[in-house]
Amino acid sequence: MHLEFRHLRTIKAIHESGGLARAAEMMHITQSALSHQVKGLEEQAGVELFVRRTKPLKLSSAGLRLLKLAEKVLPEVEVLEVDFQGLKSGKSGRLHIAIECHACFEWLFPVLENFRKAWPDVDVDIRPGLAFDAMPALEREEVDLVVSSDPEDLEGVEFTPLFDYEPVFVASSQHPLAEREFVEAEDFRDEMLITYPVERSRLDVFSQLLLPAKVEPKGVRQVELTAVILLLVVSNRGVAVLPDWVVREVRYNSDYVTRPLTKTGMTRRLFAATRDVDTTKPFMAHLLRLARTEPVKSQAG
Repeated sequence: MHLEFRHLRTIKAIHESGGLARAAEMMHITQSALSHQVKGLEEQAGVELFVRRTKPLKLSSAGLRLLKLAEKVLPEVEVLEVDFQGLKSGKSGRLHIAIECHACFEWLFPVLENFRKAWPDVDVDIRPGLAFDAMPALEREEVDLVVSSDPEDLEGVEFTPLFDYEPVFVASSQHPLAEREFVEAEDFRDEMLITYPVERSRLDVFSQLLLPAKVEPKGVRQVELTAVILLLVVSNRGVAVLPDWVVREVRYNSDYVTRPLTKTGMTRRLFAATRDVDTTKPFMAHLLRLARTEPVKSQAG
């Protein structure tokens, strides 16, 4: 049986209109052409698709099965056509991004590199200076997307889940805590904690572990670059807590160890916040798909 999309559209149109004449009008073809198409489809199927003795025209049991397929397939085809049309057209637009997660640069740049190849006419910019006033900037249309792990209930703003990650403890393999299977809040009391230069409320180690346990580390040293954090850690100048995508290479380096935070580990989720009117734009939808898949590849090594 040779089934085409036009056959599915025909079944759906006749079912919705209740007759060949109105269905032909909906599909912008003659009634004769539509009748010929239906006859050819029934000959292929070997069964009648309509109960012709009824008004309005009703589908037979075989026709209903074909209708079910049409209702499943056609919407997916329409979405795919929109995606392909957007990718092919190269429509221009603006995509200014604010990041509330300092370490997100590690996975975001590969995502944007793939995005740039598909959408060369979209103006892409990253605004780290807005990182801690990002949501108001999104509402004021100063930025178009915010990467955040803290979704909020904001009118007109949609939070799209991207991926889950695990904040992990990182230390030198010579550090005393390297022998532990996991670390807990109390283990940080005597440690120099090396972090990114951001507010404590934006750091998982504080917001999810130390602040709830009312534990203060011996000291906090702020460092801008991930590579420098790891250099200090391997030199036994302190310990750090980093997302698992940052330390994917550390796992295979004998100079470092990574350990879960608490016995059960800790899982966090990243979201992309966008204005709901922008979420379905073809280039935005494409970026969100990339942001859901590319980082997962990095997490897998």
